[in-house]
Amino acid sequence: MPNPFVQVAAAWLAHPVELARAWQELATVSWATGMPSPLAEAAEGDDRFADEAWRVHPFFHGLMQQYLGLTRTLERQIYDTPGADERAARNAAFWLRHWCNAFAPSNFLPTNPVALRRAFESGGASLRAGYQEWLRDLLAGDLRMVDRTRFELGRDLAATPGRVVLRNAMMELIQYTPLNAQVHAVPLVLVPPWINKYYILDLTQQQSMVRHLVAQGFDVFVVSWKNPGSAMAGLSFEDHLFDGILAALEAARAIAGVPQVHAVGYCIGGTALATLMAWLNRRYPPGRELPVAHWTLLATLTDFARPGDIASFISEESVAWLEELMARQGFLDAQQIGWSFRMLRPNTQVWRYVVHKYLLGEATPAMAPLAWNADGTRQPRATHAFCLRELYLANKLARPDALELRGQPIDLGRIRQELYAVGALADHITPWRSTYCSAALVGAPVRYVLTASGHILGIINPPGSSAKQQYWAGPLLRDASAKEWLATREPVAGSWWEDWCTWLAQRCGALRVPAAQAHPDYPWLGDAPGIYVRES
Repeated sequence: MPNPFVQVAAAWLAHPVELARAWQELATVSWATGMPSPLAEAAEGDDRFADEAWRVHPFFHGLMQQYLGLTRTLERQIYDTPGADERAARNAAFWLRHWCNAFAPSNFLPTNPVALRRAFESGGASLRAGYQEWLRDLLAGDLRMVDRTRFELGRDLAATPGRVVLRNAMMELIQYTPLNAQVHAVPLVLVPPWINKYYILDLTQQQSMVRHLVAQGFDVFVVSWKNPGSAMAGLSFEDHLFDGILAALEAARAIAGVPQVHAVGYCIGGTALATLMAWLNRRYPPGRELPVAHWTLLATLTDFARPGDIASFISEESVAWLEELMARQGFLDAQQIGWSFRMLRPNTQVWRYVVHKYLLGEATPAMAPLAWNADGTRQPRATHAFCLRELYLANKLARPDALELRGQPIDLGRIRQELYAVGALADHITPWRSTYCSAALVGAPVRYVLTASGHILGIINPPGSSAKQQYWAGPLLRDASAKEWLATREPVAGSWWEDWCTWLAQRCGALRVPAAQAHPDYPWLGDAPGIYVRES
């Protein structure tokens, strides 16, 4: 794919009259003072300009207005490029925003009123502290988002009691110790994404989905993926499905002594689970029970037509470059992946830390979700290349029978097991409208739930964690768009976990006494969180 800026520039040059008007508009915005009539005001939630000085001090107010007015005009003009390809304009606007974000006046000491004031009031101590933070990051070779020394696995994070009941070359399966005398007959098997470690589902005691489900009387299993090295370069997407997810489902069925389980997939773990569900529905003859009775997808895409801002990183050229890199390494490194995701939201994931740490002299924060996010995993070459080419570029999973795995064509429309699907309103990794379209590909009845917040905090959303919690829920409408579906729903205050647990309790059977001893085929191999999660 050609450079999007080249395409946009060529389109403007082919329309000289419109180009002259655009230049005139830019010149007007660039030289205007913005006083007393403002050119632009900071958007709600843009904390770069939250301080009062940006509004009351003439110099800083004019600087903010010129910056916002100029950047917004440039972005709008790119989208309005006459005759430009829509994707090229979208990609060019994405990269333009990166440059504009980098040169925001809030990022520099002389043009940041908060940093200047703090330096003056502290007698320069804030600048000294910021320099020390910069040195620590320099030695670490990274812009650290969190102080990981404040957290220990098994004590502060991933601390819900349980045992490893299965270990193979790909994953460990953890079964959690019941908190109640009885549990629901149908166990839950949680499949997290392999792009991070599993304990996003088991953070602190207050933020743990696992602990909440166990407290509600569910028999909970979680897949903990192995952190692959170069020796696992050939590990495939199919291996994740069959040696990972299916092996976990079969183990949970045997240990619980039931024919079926409830499966839960999160992000790319959900994509893999949906693929496996389609494979099983094709493989099993009519009338034969699948190992999954019903299932849940959390922030999951199966239709990659509109995957959000990440599309700006994915093209034939970029995928070919990544394949060459992974051929040398055998994997994509965790830090390389982490910076890719950071660049999707540079203001909050990069520049905010530069300002608060280096200019304001604040210590690196200690927050559980950030500690998990910094504990990344490598991606095996074969799996990552498959996901980029077959899912993101070719979007084969969204087309019936376009993808074939182990001799079976994959058609999500063949799935007949009831689905509970969750999207997050502010999710920029799996945009909620795309999760709605993805759920609509499934042939079974779907209850769709939209939660506030983003890809992580929208899903890790325990009751009572915020006064602003709300969600929208109801049957998915196949003849309506996501926007039209939302217009028919009323917001419900609270956490969607409560709605989900009610839905699960109605389907996961009567209560039973859990087994007190290990299953003969699945002996206890050690305590949670296991050994794979500790691999760096």
